[in-house]
Amino acid sequence: MSLHTIEVQIDEQFQAQAQPAPLHRAALATLIHQRVEEACELAVVVTGDEVLRELNCRHRGVDAPTDVLSFPDERCPEPCPELCRRAVEGTRGPFVGAPGFPRYLGDVIISFPRAKAQAAEAGHDVQAELQLLVVHGVLHLLGYDDQAEPERAAMWMAQTAILQALDVKVHLPD
Repeated sequence: MSLHTIEVQIDEQFQAQAQPAPLHRAALATLIHQRVEEACELAVVVTGDEVLRELNCRHRGVDAPTDVLSFPDERCPEPCPELCRRAVEGTRGPFVGAPGFPRYLGDVIISFPRAKAQAAEAGHDVQAELQLLVVHGVLHLLGYDDQAEPERAAMWMAQTAILQALDVKVHLPD
């Protein structure tokens, strides 16, 4: 049994096309790969474009849907950017949380319609795309940033390794 609690919620309209177990496995594999050794909790939500558009507008000022948004728990101390910096430098250490209490990492919100469109465009299965987005979102919760190098390279390298460990076949852009 894992010491991590991962809640996966899928909007009813997408439940026939999106399975929660692979999304749970993707989140857990990311935590394991990143050596998150202290108990933690996070939520993964698969929903529609309108929810992502609203969140994207409210939090990023972009009035359009996007594929995935991550919302780290703002009550947490800020070790995650340091974690990412150490990953880039190759001197990573174990993740440490408050003793005796699971740390709430945050929420990963995914647009099923965006995932479906991206999967079709890339030529792979929608469930694989959803797993890719979960991994990507959880890495953001852990402090990874893909807006500039060298952080982007570190994030893509971690993402690729996690997907390979899960045997998820996706066609990633160069």
